[in-house]
Amino acid sequence: MIHTTGLTKKYNGTTVLDIDKLEIKIGQSFGLVGNNGAGKTTFFNALLDLIKPTTGTITSNNIQVDKSEEWKSFTGSFIDESFLIGYLTPEEYFYFIGELRGQNKADIDVFLQQFYEIFNDEIIGKKKYLRDLSKGNQKKVGIVSALIGNPKVIVLDEPFASLDPTTQIRLKQMLKNIVTNNDVTLLVSSHDLGHVTEVCERIVVLEKGIIIKDIETSDETLKELEVYFSL
Repeated sequence: MIHTTGLTKKYNGTTVLDIDKLEIKIGQSFGLVGNNGAGKTTFFNALLDLIKPTTGTITSNNIQVDKSEEWKSFTGSFIDESFLIGYLTPEEYFYFIGELRGQNKADIDVFLQQFYEIFNDEIIGKKKYLRDLSKGNQKKVGIVSALIGNPKVIVLDEPFASLDPTTQIRLKQMLKNIVTNNDVTLLVSSHDLGHVTEVCERIVVLEKGIIIKDIETSDETLKELEVYFSL
């Protein structure tokens, strides 16, 4: 599904990403972990054509992402609050994203019903602008909007950050169900090693933009990661 070849990104002569080869299969739940500055968000930004690589290519379903926009029709993503439109209410934003993905208001209303527990009666019908919501509730809106239109690739950067424990648990289960039931390719970055090992079947560790570990998740993975990051 996703193929990375000879990918580098440099800023002012400093290399922040250097991935010679990375392949992510269709239907795989893929986790990306690393300390601050490891290159996780840079990789996702390149994957979503938000930044141009210095060298190399990324293809998604055989589409080179910086040469064509066709991949956008099957990709949902949320990186940070900059993806939101602050002067819209959550409902207006969901309808806007739905329209982009060929969904009418009735479709979106039905779609949103499955997230009422996650919304916790704090988002829908409150007549608040997105800019006035808490960071956690903005994160909820962004994640749910990334799921509109049944995308086949979902990219989420730090989805568990700013969320309360109950929502984190519900989100983990929701993501696992989406991958299992819909053959979705899920890419998640996280600083929370416990969450990412629970959600993802494969985990890559980045350090200074370079792949250090590529692990198939097992009962020992969390301990292995904790040992690595404690050194």
